[in-house]
Amino acid sequence: MVDAEFADRAVFLPSADALVLADLHIGRDATSNVSLSLGERTDLTTRVSDLLDRFSPGEVVLAGDVLHAFDRLPEEAESTFADFRELVDEAGATLVVVRGNHDTLLDELADPRDEYRLADGTLVHHGHEEPDADAPRYVVGHDHPAIEIEGKRRPCYLWGEETYRGSDVLVLPAFTRFASGMVVNDLRGGDFQSPLVTRTNPLRPIVRDEDADETYRFPPLAEFRKLL
Repeated sequence: MVDAEFADRAVFLPSADALVLADLHIGRDATSNVSLSLGERTDLTTRVSDLLDRFSPGEVVLAGDVLHAFDRLPEEAESTFADFRELVDEAGATLVVVRGNHDTLLDELADPRDEYRLADGTLVHHGHEEPDADAPRYVVGHDHPAIEIEGKRRPCYLWGEETYRGSDVLVLPAFTRFASGMVVNDLRGGDFQSPLVTRTNPLRPIVRDEDADETYRFPPLAEFRKLL
């Protein structure tokens, strides 16, 4: 596995000096049917601030679905994104935004790219369609993976060695905590929306225990399913 550090649904790649996170779905709070605020703005900005303090990255790359709504841009979403950008700027990092399938209005806030190559050759893509460029590894989001262990659902990363075009793939969990996640325990490749995931047996779940600040790397799902 490529050198990577995992924390709070994000990944830091030291070889690229880049922090990558996916599926923020900013504006989900404003479009929710819940009458009380979900606290999205405070949750996102506090957690990103902690990640910036922890890793001091040169780049922060958002791997798509930065926004939630397709058809309108809530004022709250604009404010949250502005706070996010300010935090990154104050940390001395460069913000790079990759477009996801939800990001039809993202051009109003940023200058998004369809994909972005990091300094170590890694290609960041949302994962909702085939990337254009080849790369030694891909980091994507889109499917919001989660895993159930001892009856508890946990967000998880999925790491596949040479599973797409002969290259490695890292699927990130949704950064927003307001997405329940797609439980991968019994899924097969055809159950994923991303064309970068065609087989699940070789994928290794990676799960964080934030309270203990521990990262657990499990065997490939073909083996791990027998233990669940």
